Amino acid sequence: MPDVQAEKSKRLGQCFVRWFLLGFGWLNIGLGLIGVFIPGLPTTVFMLIALWAFSKSSERFQKWLWNHPRFGAPIQGWHRHRVISRRAKALAVGTMSASFLFILFFVAEDWMLPSIMAGIMVPVALYLITRASEAPEFESEYDSGQSSSPAGTVQYSRKSTFSQLNDI
Repeated sequence: MPDVQAEKSKRLGQCFVRWFLLGFGWLNIGLGLIGVFIPGLPTTVFMLIALWAFSKSSERFQKWLWNHPRFGAPIQGWHRHRVISRRAKALAVGTMSASFLFILFFVAEDWMLPSIMAGIMVPVALYLITRASEAPEFESEYDSGQSSSPAGTVQYSRKSTFSQLNDI
């Protein structure tokens, strides 16, 4: 009988964790959607966190977010190649710059707030700018799912990884 009680307790714990991660995923979806409209609040980061939470709690919502018409491509690009589109980079850096200038000229009464903002925004902007903007033209066999030759070899392909998603 104690084994049945332990199994029930274990399932209850797993159920709690699953529901917690599901709620955490939806919280991040909400924050990401707010980030679409509020300058300075990232969207993709929250969507990536939501994808992680859904991967641990709901295959259905994980697939929904992965294949989402608006958010799916940036998530897949980051996940597969650490790629950030030029448009997303320009929008992020432009929004950060506009927010910084607004704070500098209309809000800040001394140098402290603009200095803190610059200390955060400059490294973030540099990080974004230095990431690749396009997926590489080649892919490893591991990425393409083919295994006809030894692991670690590289296949060159004219198709991008995103167009190959449609072939699957």
